Amino acid sequence: MEVRLKYQYARIIALIGFIALLTVVPASAQTAGQESLDEVNKQLANPISSTWALFLQQNTYWLNKPERNVVNLQFQPVLPIALTDNWNLITRPVLQAMNSTPYVNESGNLHRVTGFGDTILTSMLSPTAKLTGPWLLAAGPTFIFPTASNSQLGQNKWQVGPAGVIGYLGGKWIAGVFPQQWFSVGGPGSQTVSQMNIQYFFTYLPGNGWGIGTSPNILVNWYANKSSNEITFPIGPQISKVIKIGQVPVKFAVQFQYMPVHPDAFGQKWNLQFAVIPVIPKLVKGNLLGD
Repeated sequence: MEVRLKYQYARIIALIGFIALLTVVPASAQTAGQESLDEVNKQLANPISSTWALFLQQNTYWLNKPERNVVNLQFQPVLPIALTDNWNLITRPVLQAMNSTPYVNESGNLHRVTGFGDTILTSMLSPTAKLTGPWLLAAGPTFIFPTASNSQLGQNKWQVGPAGVIGYLGGKWIAGVFPQQWFSVGGPGSQTVSQMNIQYFFTYLPGNGWGIGTSPNILVNWYANKSSNEITFPIGPQISKVIKIGQVPVKFAVQFQYMPVHPDAFGQKWNLQFAVIPVIPKLVKGNLLGD
């Protein structure tokens, strides 16, 4: 049964990727030839840029106690909308599929489960460069919806909290932090949830579409049983390259992460991350609220 489920979810992810590539084709008239490969890489490294894109990301985590690996697939459209010349609305939904996630059942036996995880939705208001210059600023609410297909793949809680971005856009580099905090506000889950995700990012652009840097996510569980189980702190390099497939800019990235600080049980020790990020056409053009 589990093997069948794995193939079903693999087919679903492949279908999403195929549909995404089909929607990318019209983007050529909008982006190709207008921006250099370095500029596209910089925009895709910026969590609040005005570029529409589809993030297809796979994380393979190696856990400790037990020493198992788990695969997390994420499908994340980034959909910025210009409200006026000075303000953008950045919307970032995240859909997740989990493969072979381990858990301990009521009898104390180790099992694995495959399925969909909770859905994350972040919506932030961001001033444009006309107001902030090279600085990156954004703030707004972030939500987690209990959409997991199995109780072991989510937290069974409706969650809400603040999110924000602060960073700087240099000539050949970009750096910043993107924190999100969630508090549970309801749902059938038995445990109260308070958790934080802090993405810190830096990319240097040496030229020809290449990028070198890092973009890991620090995880904090404020209600962990012991203080040593609260934080997952990853470090590691990322290498990226933007190429054109036909006329379409597509970013490929690989990142290796080591977690020197992680929870004792089911903690993430290592991660190998692959990402494919095609640019897609803007479906909402111009300023939504006028000038």
